[in-house]
Amino acid sequence: MAKRPVKQTRRKAPLRGRLHPALPVEGATQAPKKWSGRFAEGLDPRALAFGQSVHFDQKLAGYDIQGSLAHARMLGKIGVLKASEVTQIVQGLEEIGREISSGRFEFKAELEDVHRNIEAALMAKIGSVGGKLHTARSRNDQVALDFRLYCRDQTRALLTALVGLEKVFLKLAKDYSEVLMPGYTHLQRAQPILFSHHLLAYVEMWDRDRSRLEQALERMNVLPLGSGALAGTSFALDREQVARELGFREVSHNSLDAVSDRDFAIELASVASLLMMHLSRLSEELILWSSSEFGFLELPQSFCTGSSMMPQKINPDIPELIRGKTGRVYGHLLGLLTLMKSLPLAYNKDMQEDKEAVFDLCETVLQSVEVMAAMMAQAKPNQERMRQAVSDSLLLATDLADWLVEQGSDFRQAHEVVGQVVRYALEQGKGLTELTLVELKKFSPLLTEAVYRRLTPEQAVAARRVMGGTARPNVLREIARLEQRLASFSLPKK
Repeated sequence: MAKRPVKQTRRKAPLRGRLHPALPVEGATQAPKKWSGRFAEGLDPRALAFGQSVHFDQKLAGYDIQGSLAHARMLGKIGVLKASEVTQIVQGLEEIGREISSGRFEFKAELEDVHRNIEAALMAKIGSVGGKLHTARSRNDQVALDFRLYCRDQTRALLTALVGLEKVFLKLAKDYSEVLMPGYTHLQRAQPILFSHHLLAYVEMWDRDRSRLEQALERMNVLPLGSGALAGTSFALDREQVARELGFREVSHNSLDAVSDRDFAIELASVASLLMMHLSRLSEELILWSSSEFGFLELPQSFCTGSSMMPQKINPDIPELIRGKTGRVYGHLLGLLTLMKSLPLAYNKDMQEDKEAVFDLCETVLQSVEVMAAMMAQAKPNQERMRQAVSDSLLLATDLADWLVEQGSDFRQAHEVVGQVVRYALEQGKGLTELTLVELKKFSPLLTEAVYRRLTPEQAVAARRVMGGTARPNVLREIARLEQRLASFSLPKK
């Protein structure tokens, strides 16, 4: 199916307008009646103030106009609207869009939501013709469309930001490909590794995040418009035309599901939560590494703050904030799951509560990715401190056991022997490499002078040549592979 891309990107200034506040409760009259002639009176001002959503869903204004333009053109094609009416509606909507972009548009809380605000403005501009735009459409499928368009753009923006973050880490890994550091388990020094190898672990995480985002994007890229309130419409709509114009890969196949589905938003929140978890793990390490106790990394001062009392302090606020905001994103995911867990088909007003969560979640995650990339592009490892830490010869205990295995010992026996050697060295206040050959031979006759050549951090790293290991040739190959992969990255077509 041929598709025309939607001309809307994250970098484009969002459509904004001024919000006219809800009617005051005290002494206020009832709000104007809406929806249909079925109602004899308008909303109680308290109900209006509680139920209106335009103070946040005006963020969807650009998408609402975009969807309405496509809907109007389609109604003209199938003969529901005259060509002159389509022209009036299109011109009116485009003018409203310009007003919103410039901030001149006044959103009115008494009109409840962004959809009614735009429709009322359109009718004020072009008269009753504007009322024809809502033919064969409900606010249920209208908001489902707007929300999908928003989530689609945010997903694409997040994919772009992730690629930028990965490139920063690949450059760091390439620039410092010979720097050694201790690898850790249980936050205890374990074995020597390359600093680059550690950085590439995060690139692997983000690569999985990108894959999940691409899959989520594919599933959310389905057009719900044309589903009506819940049962479809009696008009012979050309939904495929609307899908092509808005860049959807297909139309929805069940009207009940289309208007009440929020899986796409929950899936985005789920992937975003995983991404934030990865950023939070990194943030924790950056906080540790930049501390005086570790001193492995110097964060740029332009991304740190000082103390109002202690003049010597340089605080890693950005990693701390990312670590903290992770809980906020998790909360939005849980909130969305709880919101949807017991809703009967089809649309329910509860679903109005989905948008603020997703708006905040998308903004939080995107900012976190972008600020992490900007900060790490200027970060500098303290190679001397890392070298001092990796010079702890106890990190070579596994290499000593491996050497014994190479001489004919089984690993369990070698593990036991090296454990005894380590205990003896600690009792003597020595490092493994400071023990004499006479001392070593007390524990195994297999230990010879040749073992000393093996017991260096450089040799320990070089020995890990297995695929996925920390040996430098492996790391350089991985950098090249990932660079090539990112160079060929392109956003999935709309």
